[in-house]
Amino acid sequence: MRFEKWQALGNDYVIVEASQLEAGEPAPELVRALCDRHRGIGADGLLVLSAPDAPGFVARLRIFNPDGSEAELSGNGAREAILYLRRAGWTEARQFSIQTKAGEIRPTILSRTACRVDMGRASLRHEGELLGFRFQHLTIGNPQTVIGVADREALEALDLDEVGPPIEADPQFPQRTNVSWFTPLDAGAIRARIFERGVGETASSGTGACGAAIVHVLRGGDSPVTVRLDGGELEVDVGEDLHVELTGWALPVFSGELDPGALRR
Repeated sequence: MRFEKWQALGNDYVIVEASQLEAGEPAPELVRALCDRHRGIGADGLLVLSAPDAPGFVARLRIFNPDGSEAELSGNGAREAILYLRRAGWTEARQFSIQTKAGEIRPTILSRTACRVDMGRASLRHEGELLGFRFQHLTIGNPQTVIGVADREALEALDLDEVGPPIEADPQFPQRTNVSWFTPLDAGAIRARIFERGVGETASSGTGACGAAIVHVLRGGDSPVTVRLDGGELEVDVGEDLHVELTGWALPVFSGELDPGALRR
């Protein structure tokens, strides 16, 4: 099986073309084995690319969490897949469309290492309180629960491994949820920390950055928003109708071949 490993702001994925997989898709145990950082390649997830099943698209992208579950969308993973497609010769177009479980996404290539992705329109679902945190729950391709924190000191002091899991798995989120905590730095910039569904705390999350930026703008912040994450910065443009565009970079780390059977020994 041929693969490439990519990363975006420290959020890393293994990329495989479906033709390299039996039946064209991975079993959950293979996903878990590939993402294992001690016995496998090591990653925050697996991206599987295949030919589209509808006209007008360059490819179909499926995204798998390291626990083997399938995710609707990943902002960082999408950029890695988009730039892989361009680099691997699937398209020479600067603008194109790809299919995801969350629907169509439309990237614009900015350079060999950066692109802007039209993430579609976010939908604000409900507000509430959990573990003493006030939150806003929304969707931007996948479920996001966003929590504002009073200041940066309080944000950095949070133990996400403790507070993240019970929010992720709360019964009011039937598909589980990703969680972002953020605090404003100024009108056009925020600092955010992300707990991803099926992953845990991560250095970066594109959709998590989008969720935090949306809530910042809804609370009076300026757009575009510079989102400062552990892994670096992303830019999120939030329209008045909550239409979102995400801009950032992604890079290949290494490529190789492996025998999937060897991972199960």
